Amino acid sequence: MTPVGVDDLADRVLGGWLGRIAGNMLGKPVERGDYWTRDRIDRYLRQADALPLTDYLPEPVRPSGRSDESDEFVLRPEWRRCVRGRIHGSCRDDDVDYAILGLHLLETHGFGFSTEQVGDLWLLRLPYLQTFTAERAAYRNLANGLKPPLTATYDNPYQEWIGALIRADVYGWTSPGMPRRAASLARRDAVLSHTGNGVYGAMWAAALVAAAFTAPTVRDALDTALTVIPASSRLARTVRRVMTLHETGLGWEDTLDTVAEETAGLGWIHTIPNAAVLTAGLLYGEGDFTRSIALTVRGGLDTDSNGATAGSVAGVLGGATAIPPQWTVPLEDTVHSAVFGFDGVRISELAERTVRLAAGADLPAGAVTS
Repeated sequence: MTPVGVDDLADRVLGGWLGRIAGNMLGKPVERGDYWTRDRIDRYLRQADALPLTDYLPEPVRPSGRSDESDEFVLRPEWRRCVRGRIHGSCRDDDVDYAILGLHLLETHGFGFSTEQVGDLWLLRLPYLQTFTAERAAYRNLANGLKPPLTATYDNPYQEWIGALIRADVYGWTSPGMPRRAASLARRDAVLSHTGNGVYGAMWAAALVAAAFTAPTVRDALDTALTVIPASSRLARTVRRVMTLHETGLGWEDTLDTVAEETAGLGWIHTIPNAAVLTAGLLYGEGDFTRSIALTVRGGLDTDSNGATAGSVAGVLGGATAIPPQWTVPLEDTVHSAVFGFDGVRISELAERTVRLAAGADLPAGAVTS
């Protein structure tokens, strides 16, 4: 394993935080996969003369005789704080809230935290109405006195949706070059609310982020991440399918068309089709930050979650210094968060706190060097 120097570690962790927030912001205005299909997203971008996509989404164009809220292109209500020229710090979003909550968990309980402690921290720090799908079901179960693993299985039809995957990055950031350790931490968190491929998605994402610290290419990181989940799982088979199509030279759009047919019926928030979109965005982005998050968001489905994870992986691969300023300057080093006690915190502070955890963790000899 290639050692990660302290300065390099700091740059890559900051890249992960900035990338996650920027990717989330890019995808947020079009987060509704049943409406914002790949075709609709690209039609919106063409109308705004914003292809290739190299910056945050543009404001809605107002064709003659039509309003910006026309039936053809209805952005999420938060769009006014998430489009280019209007961004002043990050929008609040659960994709970032859970990264903050995970950081607080590790600072509070250390790397030996229990699943029960994850739940306790949700109840203490996270507003119920800022949770969704599987997390809301688990939160309700916690409030009613249930304990894990019942919190994940009782009256919860969302057990394999993407929620646990979006909570996984912090375990990768604090386990640089140690994908199995990252996956183990992510699993302990994920089983509070998810089962099956929902848990595997979190393990895979955490391992992918951890591997990005030392992998020479994004393909190497993806190969490594697959080793932490069952090879026969549908998640592993779908990720491998995308990788194989990419290897054959098939184009990005044709790859997504093929996999969309094979995952039809799972829904736009399910882990499996979103992992396919994310994998394709990273592979065809070839390690370039802008191209990686742009392709991932243009891939549709859960755009803000996929953009966030793609940004995290690409940000770790290249470091903060490789992220173009159009993505970072509008963030003004500021996070808006629903996590109690963290609203308005500096992104740089979150990254510094993450580095302290990573550098102080029980790393293998030579994993972090001065």
